[in-house]
Amino acid sequence: MPTVKFRLAREARELEQVHALQYKAFVEEIPQHAPNENQRHVDRFHDENEYVVALDGETVIGSIAVRGTRPFSLDGKLENLDQFLLTGYRYCEIRLLNVARDHRTGNVLPGLIAGAFHYATERGFNAALISATTRQLKLYQHIGFVPFGPIVGTRDAPFQPMYLTAEAFREGAKKISSLFPAARGEVVNLSTGPVAVHADVTAAFAAAPQSHRSPAFEEELRSLKASLCALVNASHVEVLLGSATLGNDAVAAQLSLLGTHGIVVNNGEFGERLADQASRARLDFEHVNFEWGAPFDIAAIADRPFDWLWIAACETSTGVLNDVAALERICHSRGAKLCVDAVSAIGAVPLDLSNVWLATGASGKALASYPGLALVFHREPIAVSGSLPRYLDLGMYARDGVPFTHSSNLVRALRVAVEGVDWTSRFAQTSAASAWLRRRLAHLGFEIVGEGAMTAPHIVTIALPRHVRSGELAQAFERAGFVIGHASGYLRQRNWIQICLMGEWPRDVLPQLLRMLKTAV
Repeated sequence: MPTVKFRLAREARELEQVHALQYKAFVEEIPQHAPNENQRHVDRFHDENEYVVALDGETVIGSIAVRGTRPFSLDGKLENLDQFLLTGYRYCEIRLLNVARDHRTGNVLPGLIAGAFHYATERGFNAALISATTRQLKLYQHIGFVPFGPIVGTRDAPFQPMYLTAEAFREGAKKISSLFPAARGEVVNLSTGPVAVHADVTAAFAAAPQSHRSPAFEEELRSLKASLCALVNASHVEVLLGSATLGNDAVAAQLSLLGTHGIVVNNGEFGERLADQASRARLDFEHVNFEWGAPFDIAAIADRPFDWLWIAACETSTGVLNDVAALERICHSRGAKLCVDAVSAIGAVPLDLSNVWLATGASGKALASYPGLALVFHREPIAVSGSLPRYLDLGMYARDGVPFTHSSNLVRALRVAVEGVDWTSRFAQTSAASAWLRRRLAHLGFEIVGEGAMTAPHIVTIALPRHVRSGELAQAFERAGFVIGHASGYLRQRNWIQICLMGEWPRDVLPQLLRMLKTAV
């Protein structure tokens, strides 16, 4: 997270950057002054102004001017200015507030106002005047400014006169910290992973490691397996030390033992990855493609011959849930085996894997623990195979429990994460939050990927308009304290971002996130 510093501008290079920033704000963006060749705007009260600046390294990304000399600029815009003001206060004026466009979604604006007011109070002022752009009246009122008098300025550049008292500022300062997580020194993780974890999970992970051959570890692993199976109504689960990709490779290895024909169905990035893993395992299969974000054509799948079927329950790339139940019925009717990549579904939506032959999960994602454990659920007992690589042979895990070196820290953390949640309540909360978020995004005119399909409550994928670059927007979100999904190649290629409700996330941040998204776009 970049660190923004606030201080009085004293060096000539800082003041030059202030003039350049003012030109962009008050000449190019708000047509308040005429253009000039130098592309610098020097305020008429420059010699009387004190400038508080926001610095990102050595770059001025925002500035505000404080001036305590009458007549104020508002004296020239409102006749008998004092008739609108509270008596008994010593006023200064705060002017020329501007923030570089790329930094308007973080803590720069409230930080500049706070810096200016602290400077003013140190010099004996206990109230301030400002001509506020009408675009940000709610924000100014949130901080404590009170509007007075008529709108001033021009039709193209209207401003509302406002005042702020020291008492109101002290109360408003408490609200400033609620504007964005970064203003509170926090980071809200709304990415697909690694996700934020509960403090109890962190403490469990930090405990001293145990031998994977110890009775205590064996008991911990048994407890974890029982909790995982109960969560998804599965008969068995094996816990492998590795990522979800390892789990899917283990599934491919089991499919290779069948020697039969199957289908891998794809409607997004992770379905394509399953097809790639099937190819690498030299499976006999047909790759059935559907458009990214579109639902499966169940009838088209049912018309094809297959002995096994492999799908992703939740297509993470688009935020689409696939109809596992419908495919389960088709497989049951013809005696075919269903395999499911449930990595992003487990812990986010209710799942019943009792009739699924093999399914995979992972310790990160919606289970809200640390990444590093692959989960493979299986309906039937699995025998050891002498032809598979040892690490991919699920039969060895089923027979021995812990055939290879394991991590007690990851197992303990995942057990605490799984057993410490009321999952019925979690599913309901995520569903309600997602429904609200999608309604608000649609109302604001955003294009949500996969709206024609069954959408995942915990993954909202947004196709940004062309004039907004996903990487730049994500950086602005990070400056404000939000981490969102954007960095994967398939997202960058399509100019998509993702808001993911996985892991531990504060339930009150979504309105802040939407305000920032609306402003940024």
